[in-house]
Amino acid sequence: MDTRVSELFGTGSAFKSSAQAVGSGASNSTVVTSKKAFTKNGKKSKSRSARFPKPSNNPPYLPPEVEEGNIEYKLKLVNPTQYRFEHLATQMKWRLQEGRGEAVYQIGVEDNGLLVGLTEAEMRASLRTLHRMAEKVGADITVLREREVDYDSEEPRKITEVLVRKVPDDQQFLDLRVAVLGNVDSGKSTLLGVLTQGELDNGRGRARLNLFRHLHEIQTGRTSSISFEILGFNSKGEVVNYSDSRTAEEICESASKMITFIDLAGHHKYLKTTIFGLTSYCPDFAMLVVSANTGIVGTTREHLGLAMALKVPIFIMVSKVDLCTKATVERTMRQLERILKQPGCNKVPLVVASTDDAVTAAQQFTQSPSVTPIFTFSSVSGENLELLKVFLNILPPLSNSKEQEELMQQLTEFQVDEIYTVPDVGTVVGGTLYSGICREGDPLVVGPTDDGLFRELTVCSIQRNRSACRVLRAGQAATLALGEFDRSLLRKGMVMVSPEMNPTICWLFEAEIVLLFHAKTFHKGFQVTVHVGNVRQTATVEALQGKEELRTGEKAVVRFKFIKHPEYLKVGAKLLFRHGVTKGIGQVTKLQPLSQYEHHT
Repeated sequence: MDTRVSELFGTGSAFKSSAQAVGSGASNSTVVTSKKAFTKNGKKSKSRSARFPKPSNNPPYLPPEVEEGNIEYKLKLVNPTQYRFEHLATQMKWRLQEGRGEAVYQIGVEDNGLLVGLTEAEMRASLRTLHRMAEKVGADITVLREREVDYDSEEPRKITEVLVRKVPDDQQFLDLRVAVLGNVDSGKSTLLGVLTQGELDNGRGRARLNLFRHLHEIQTGRTSSISFEILGFNSKGEVVNYSDSRTAEEICESASKMITFIDLAGHHKYLKTTIFGLTSYCPDFAMLVVSANTGIVGTTREHLGLAMALKVPIFIMVSKVDLCTKATVERTMRQLERILKQPGCNKVPLVVASTDDAVTAAQQFTQSPSVTPIFTFSSVSGENLELLKVFLNILPPLSNSKEQEELMQQLTEFQVDEIYTVPDVGTVVGGTLYSGICREGDPLVVGPTDDGLFRELTVCSIQRNRSACRVLRAGQAATLALGEFDRSLLRKGMVMVSPEMNPTICWLFEAEIVLLFHAKTFHKGFQVTVHVGNVRQTATVEALQGKEELRTGEKAVVRFKFIKHPEYLKVGAKLLFRHGVTKGIGQVTKLQPLSQYEHHT
């Protein structure tokens, strides 16, 4: 994909409508049927359903059940013996562990995926048993959807899909991070205001006022900094936001699942802030907001390209449908379809128009990277906002419990993204725990300083989502209070690691890159701003292996040298660099440690 992502960064000529069918990514999807739709006389239909095919409401079978994962098939759960019940409860505990606190049960389905279905009485008895099992393991159940199946029986038979969610203890709720992208004035902050405050907008931007951090943002209505908003779901799948709770602490206490929205700037002059938010905060998903009345304009393509370059799964929200005619919304949808299906994207659009679509989209979104759900909504009328909530409620995490356990067993590594001074608390740093576990009172070292050294410090207290937390686990974002530690010794891009770790600090590093867009030629001596995780610094191109210069779309192994101070990097980290219209992506392949560099110079 990397070699073709460049089409999302080029000039307007790169975005001509593509008539090609969806590429290889589409063939793996079980969601979307063939694009071709024919009318009775054999001609192609131009209907909306032909352009955006929807999943069948009654598939004959499901994929066979797998041992790993959080999806369990059960044909019948009617009056199990005590021994059988204990076995079922243990099995449910395993599935919840695999899904990090969430599991999906398909009732009326055999292990091979055949949809047999149950009668009304059998289904009621099975759901009662499932409820008892959930109570035993400390969870709640929510019926997602029911469907009738065609089976050789006179009595109607149904299958039921049930979400089982663990009731959290000690702030161990499931936390997903969603980066919010889109052009300026597309309605990103307003949408987040409506979701988190629980009140619709008045059409003049009232809903977004609580999200702004600076006076100039309130005056212009444009986001220039990165802000965080939270939306909770309790164990029964009900929304928990500021309409019911006065503080973030109350939301955290009653939520089993938390969605943290990272509100990023849409204006082009704040692009470096947007890129920093995407690379540093490690979002699980990206939500691209497109205004229905203006279509795909400004930085929309660039933001889509950035998310794809960093391999962040993306879903699309088409806003302000209350301001437009149906024809205008249709035109924006067609525009989106062309962009998503062009060779640079190879995505399959899936329009979400019902609750059933939202459930299917949430499940297929993480399984098939080619599927891109599209929602239409209005923050003023509230149209289709419930579908988005259903989608977010069911959306599963990208990593399973095994990967999470492996990360937690590694040494502590915390990336510093924000630095504050809080009265009566002292120096506070915000960021993400990349690996390991962090507790109050843990001794850590922070660096690298300008001379490549690390300094000792102690974690005084931890807060997650503005409420106190005892233990921080890998993948979680938080703020750490460092007491009297001198703020002037800290900067964004530093890391706090275990004293036992021997981090690799370097001035020089090599990366395999793809030049996405460049006006002229890319050569030795060229300076670019490099983004690697939470590191953002200007670097000089020291050498291009085997080539004198690069042009748009070409690959090469390039040696970079940081200009200001050495940084902590890891081999395999994703890299993104920019300078004016120049943009490129790549991967760090080799580091020259600081000691070697000093000896060499």
